[in-house]
Amino acid sequence: PYAANVDRSSHAAATAARRPAALFAQMDRLVGRKKKKGPPPPTLDEAVARVDQRVEGLDAKIARLDAQLREVKEKMRKTRGAAQRSHKQRALQLLRQKKMYEAQRDKMTQQSFNMEQQNFAIQSMKDTVTTVEAMRDANKTMTQQFKQVNVDKVDDLMDDMEELMYQHEEVQDVLSRTYGVGDEIDEDELEAELDALGDELFDDDALTDDASFLNAGTVPSTEPSLPAADAAYAAPQPAAAVALP
Repeated sequence: PYAANVDRSSHAAATAARRPAALFAQMDRLVGRKKKKGPPPPTLDEAVARVDQRVEGLDAKIARLDAQLREVKEKMRKTRGAAQRSHKQRALQLLRQKKMYEAQRDKMTQQSFNMEQQNFAIQSMKDTVTTVEAMRDANKTMTQQFKQVNVDKVDDLMDDMEELMYQHEEVQDVLSRTYGVGDEIDEDELEAELDALGDELFDDDALTDDASFLNAGTVPSTEPSLPAADAAYAAPQPAAAVALP
């Protein structure tokens, strides 16, 4: 009996100890207490950068395996028997490891490509939203501006401007009229006067040229005299008589 009483008391104490915790948990569910915020999830750019970094690591491993394969193949070429078989097993192991790395690299490259496509789609949607918002704002601005413009008033303004331009042309025509000058002029008389004016100009030019020549110097009236010795050669000699047989 004593042991049973101890067990019942210990059980009651444990139950009483669990009740506050259960009560607090129930109150948290009812009240909706906020959970502690963890670190923000990575963005697509960060995820793409991580995957690309891993792809670069796999490419480096594949390059090292290629170098090892070349060395093992060179050893296989130079050896025979058991040594050659050992190098062959080593080459097959390296080749299987290379194929595994290449498969992982291809998968991760495809994952990076898919994330880049998704990121591109997100950026395109953001650009579309920005464009739509800009067009909406422009539409509002144009609507407000058009409220200040009356089409009928603009039409009346253009009519007034057209009328003013017509009146301006009339004023210019009136100002350009001639007074006291005959409107009819004989064309033949004009041509004759033009021909005479041309002859007079030609005669004036000829006289001007002659005067400038005369002012430059006088023209000698006779040829220059020659020395006595030269005159003997210059004088004509009589023809010699020829004796006939």
